[in-house]
Amino acid sequence: MTRIVSFVVIVLLIAVGFAWLADRPGVLAITWQGQLIEMSLMVAATIVATLVAAIMLVWWMISTLWNSPHMARRYFRARKRDRGYQALSTGLIAAGAGNALLARKMTARTQGLLSADQEPLIHLLEAQADLIEGKYDAARRKFEAMANDPETRELGLRGLYIEARRQGAHEAALQYAEDAARNAPYLPWAAQATLESKCRSGEWDDAIRLLDQQKAAHVIERGEAERLKAVLLTAKAEEKFESDPKAARDDAKAALKLSKALVPAALVAAKSYLREDNLRKAAAVLEPVWRAEPHPQIAELYVRARSGDTAIDRLKRAERLESLKPNNIESLFAVAQAALAAQDFDKARAKAQAAARIAPRESIFLLLADIEEAESGDQGRIRHWMAQALRAPRDPAWVADGIVSEKWHPVSPVSGRLDAFEWKAPFGQLEGPVEDVSVDTALASLPDVAQPEIRERIIEIPVPVKTEPKPHIEPKADAKIEPMSEIKPVIEASKPKAPPAPAQSPQAVSPAKTEEPVPFFGGAPDDPGVKKAEGSPLVEPAKPVVPTSPGAKPSVQKTTAAEKEGEAVPFFGGLPDDPGVKKTSAATDGKTRLNLF
Repeated sequence: MTRIVSFVVIVLLIAVGFAWLADRPGVLAITWQGQLIEMSLMVAATIVATLVAAIMLVWWMISTLWNSPHMARRYFRARKRDRGYQALSTGLIAAGAGNALLARKMTARTQGLLSADQEPLIHLLEAQADLIEGKYDAARRKFEAMANDPETRELGLRGLYIEARRQGAHEAALQYAEDAARNAPYLPWAAQATLESKCRSGEWDDAIRLLDQQKAAHVIERGEAERLKAVLLTAKAEEKFESDPKAARDDAKAALKLSKALVPAALVAAKSYLREDNLRKAAAVLEPVWRAEPHPQIAELYVRARSGDTAIDRLKRAERLESLKPNNIESLFAVAQAALAAQDFDKARAKAQAAARIAPRESIFLLLADIEEAESGDQGRIRHWMAQALRAPRDPAWVADGIVSEKWHPVSPVSGRLDAFEWKAPFGQLEGPVEDVSVDTALASLPDVAQPEIRERIIEIPVPVKTEPKPHIEPKADAKIEPMSEIKPVIEASKPKAPPAPAQSPQAVSPAKTEEPVPFFGGAPDDPGVKKAEGSPLVEPAKPVVPTSPGAKPSVQKTTAAEKEGEAVPFFGGLPDDPGVKKTSAATDGKTRLNLF
């Protein structure tokens, strides 16, 4: 474009010159060797211009003839070079596409057209072709040759670094990356690899120094560099927190200056102040971070900052957080938890439901189940909220490269990437079905509180009936006493370790009447299957028994009112009664019979 403009300008100047001469006519006279030559000024100017053009043309023809051999050689050399670069370009494209046959063919053609000393990319093409064909040793030798050449040193180190990582030689890969970063700190791959290695080994000071070099070389942007430095300072503070809390606090505060919303740094600084019982400064560290990014770990540390506080005091501190960040799910959830601990169930339920309306998740519905259990204990309502928790999205957690952790880490355990952990919901929740878990739907299907069941129990208490004792009648000396051993009751004979009762007269036994059985309350507990006779006396006064032989003392036998009236009396002092046997006492032939039914 510049040449065209220059040519147009020159032509215009010549035209303007001829026009100027045409406007000023004149005669030019030249006397040479006695001859007078006269011509107009315009003709003279035209002759001069023609002569100059002819001289230039002749000069160009002479120079072209003189330089033609060199021009021919240069032409063929350029043509060969162009063919070589074309083959090199085709070979690199084939190597990148994985076409080993074409890459090797283009390598041979490039070597025939170009010199390796003239074009270093030939070594790269050869190494790539060896890698495609599986000749790793040959490729490594090519990369080592490139690393020894100052012009291709960085390219060779990168090739050696990639091959070392592919073969699992992490120490060798780290060495190559450190060599590249030492000579060229502006290389992103070398600086990143060295930085990750320092972080995995816990060399935080070296990692911070290397990061500053990358920032000075403009490898990393300023904002990203400050964020990574804050992460490194936080990791350094967490490591020295137990041994030197004051130094850990200084590093954490320096990290907060670089990244104001870094939650782990705020937690370390606040814990350091709480170890010194400085609650005011700990709150001053946590509150700005809470305003920028509310986090449940900050809420837990803020609410439970003082171990001697009551549940009411903790509720007030949770309400303080809510005032700093109103209408936030983390604020509402913290107040709901504190209200539950303070037994303020109405406030806890209201805050939990408000948090569920903002973003329903598993922990909120579990908290509602805890509230129901603490207040009403209704299992139906508790199971309802737990069922909602099963369908709700999972709670946020620290996630990096598919790994879910309850604690923040500066480096990913999978890839070794710095600042990889993020506070978000795990990716596994996206695999489940999408269901309606809104709190309004859950409240609409919430069952009513079940009324407690009242069970009535009737307890019969026997009332003893007082009877007047009958007068004792002494037997006459001349009375004839008949033995009563034949009519000895079976019930008395079944008593273990009981002495045999003395014989008594037939008049002492009243005729038995088969009616409802009456339990005996003087021994073991009552049989629930036996109905007590209403108004029957427990024990009848003792009756004297006439001795069978002279000189024997009269014995006393206690007879119940049921026996007196002829009713069967269960015995609880011996073996258990057979429920299929009904005991009756009949005055038939003076013996007691057992009726089966």
